[in-house]
Amino acid sequence: MGVMRKLGLGLAGAGVTAALVWALWPQPMPVDLAMVTRGPMQGVIVAQGVTRVRNPYAITAPITGATTRSPVEVGDQVIAGETVVAVIQPADPALMDARARAQAEAAVAEAQAAIAVAQSNLRQAESGLEHSKLQLERARTLADGGTIPLRMLEDIEVAHLAAQQTLDAARSQLDLKYAALARAQAQLLGPQALYDPDAEPGACCVQLLAPQSGIVLEVSDQSARFVQAGGPLLTIGNLDEMEIELDLLSTDAVRVPDGARAIVERWGGEGVLSAQLRRVDPAAFTRVSALGIEEQRVRVRLDLLSPPEDRKGLGDGFRVHVRLIIWDADDLVRVPQAALFRDGDGWAVFVVDAGRARHRRVEIGRQAAGQAEVLTGLDKGAMVVLYPGSALADGQTIVARD
Repeated sequence: MGVMRKLGLGLAGAGVTAALVWALWPQPMPVDLAMVTRGPMQGVIVAQGVTRVRNPYAITAPITGATTRSPVEVGDQVIAGETVVAVIQPADPALMDARARAQAEAAVAEAQAAIAVAQSNLRQAESGLEHSKLQLERARTLADGGTIPLRMLEDIEVAHLAAQQTLDAARSQLDLKYAALARAQAQLLGPQALYDPDAEPGACCVQLLAPQSGIVLEVSDQSARFVQAGGPLLTIGNLDEMEIELDLLSTDAVRVPDGARAIVERWGGEGVLSAQLRRVDPAAFTRVSALGIEEQRVRVRLDLLSPPEDRKGLGDGFRVHVRLIIWDADDLVRVPQAALFRDGDGWAVFVVDAGRARHRRVEIGRQAAGQAEVLTGLDKGAMVVLYPGSALADGQTIVARD
């Protein structure tokens, strides 16, 4: 074999060997990397809320009657003590069936007959009084002449006084019978008979004035209708005094500190609004979630602090998104939560060291918004592996994924 041939075979063998070594040599694992930073962190509870007008004023019917069509509509401005918000008229009498009407007509006839009897008794009493008056005049003349004794004159005077009282009683009896007739006739009155339908609204009725200035939030029924005493009519509120109502899980509610700040986002207008915790209800209630799970919820109320000019258009019952701040820190060492994995009863990360992944245990504190507070184990500027898989081992070479 010639020298050149041997040299060619040697070079070919060396090339095959190099290719095998390259193929079998461990390749760096591509990974996602992130830097450990230092900066502020904020613990928040994100929830949906509903705006409410603080201290709305519900107006109810003070008496039973028929309301006219509502003089105000939702959105109208009202002034305390000036704006008429409702008018209540007397209720119509009920319709009578045939038997009730026959009984009422008989009562009227009975009252009319009683009036006739009372009139006759009155005429009889008037005649008796006139007769006793003439007897008294003659008796006084005879008594002056000594013809009759004074005792007889006294008896005639008493009889005259009794006749006068009988006449007064007859007149009162006649008045009583007239009143009974009016009462019986009132039983025959039907609908639209107790008031003049052509009269001005409120001429014979109760007018309710706005108890406070504000805006009409709700009208129970715009149409005229019959209402019982205490029935709802409308609700008035002041949109300048707003609050936000949240329903939090009970496990989240216990973490909310007194006077916690809140940021209101996605409320429909520009920018964000500020709010502050006013009250956490002391009792929870059960609510079934969309997945059919029973949850214990707690109602939380926030005062809306932004001035009315910064939240134009925001009304009662509007949906808003709230970030309730439960803690706030300005300068913390932060590592992405995606770099953490469980290591026994603690946490660990893979740190980049000279192109290799190094396993390192860390101690973390509070977590929020995809970041975790590093207490020990990492410093600012360190590079860590995100989403470390089970194939990644300590000391393995790695390369940043494009």
